[in-house]
Amino acid sequence: MTAEVMVTGLGATTPLGGDVPSTWAAMLAGESGVTSLDDAWARELPVRIAARLRVEPTAVLDRVQARRMDRCEQVALVAAREAWADAGRPAVDPERLAVVVGTGTGGALSMLGQDDILEASGVRKVSPHTVPMLMANGPAAWVSIELGARGGAHAPVSACASGAEAIALGMDLIRLGRADVVVAGGAEACIHPLPLAGFAQARAHSTRNDAPGEASRPFDAGRDGFVIGEGAVLLVLERAGFAAARGARAHAALAGAGVTSDAHHITAAHQDGQVRAMRLALAGAGLSPLDIGHIHAHATSTPLGDLVEARSIAEAVGTHPAVTATKSMTGHLFGAAGAAGALAALLAVRDGVVPPTRNLTDPDPAIALDVVAGGARTVRPRAALTNSFGFGGHNASLVFTAAP
Repeated sequence: MTAEVMVTGLGATTPLGGDVPSTWAAMLAGESGVTSLDDAWARELPVRIAARLRVEPTAVLDRVQARRMDRCEQVALVAAREAWADAGRPAVDPERLAVVVGTGTGGALSMLGQDDILEASGVRKVSPHTVPMLMANGPAAWVSIELGARGGAHAPVSACASGAEAIALGMDLIRLGRADVVVAGGAEACIHPLPLAGFAQARAHSTRNDAPGEASRPFDAGRDGFVIGEGAVLLVLERAGFAAARGARAHAALAGAGVTSDAHHITAAHQDGQVRAMRLALAGAGLSPLDIGHIHAHATSTPLGDLVEARSIAEAVGTHPAVTATKSMTGHLFGAAGAAGALAALLAVRDGVVPPTRNLTDPDPAIALDVVAGGARTVRPRAALTNSFGFGGHNASLVFTAAP
């Protein structure tokens, strides 16, 4: 019999707040975490906006420890501590506790920063912590050390689907009997001139520099690209029997997951792969499309990407669910985006309310979805589905249902 998986702990640090309650409240209020970049290095860039963290990780981490970590690792640890505390710090055999933290770029800031130091000042000025700071498995490793997890520390790297794929892998570890508790999600921190310049050259990033809060516009006819963001979201997943035995409260149940690859193009989305991911998630949950009352869309605010996803949703699920896209508020958290979407979807199921899609003032007539806009909407979905898609043709969909 397949083990049921409960979500018992939630942790986050995002451009909307330094924890889950503040992030969720800001989402429901339709607030924006996108601001202007006033750094000297941004003055000559065509993109001068980003969604930076609302609370600096160094404000809550030990100063000495934080100096040995990349920013991506710092945010993962901040979110992990909140999630673990929220779950009641489960007393679990360390060999039955696993960690799965996905990221898109890992310690990009450390790699680029230390390269600058090497070029300017020579080898002796390079930090001895450089490699542990830049490695993509760093966030997972730090979280596993913090919690004493000895059941595996995994680090999926699948671009913007990384966080969702990490949660799917966490579910698999529990269902396969390899763990009783898994801390899973995503982390990212790469606001730097190089990725900003690269995305600008690819015309993927919004250039609404004079109106940061209006820049990310999923499903809007005037959308012109995403906004880079940073943050981390981690969930504590538990085998239902283990959670019940210790009297744990569950926020929601993780009912199904679908992970596919397009094998099509390095950057262009493909409808077939997205549809298959959603259908696999539904099949894994034992649900039909009509059971889905809410969809958290990947919807990054790119002209083509949003349109492809809208068509995929209509084909795989239908046009009846209430759809939202919280990247309109948080910006695109890349490797953490899938986990942030999972958080929004499961809270919508738990609380019976769907956050609005900010900046949807002129809906694209080619998109035939019921997109929530203007304000949060009271919805009591039996189940919610969240999508995450990444460069390289990575697709991951998750389904959450109400906790029993």
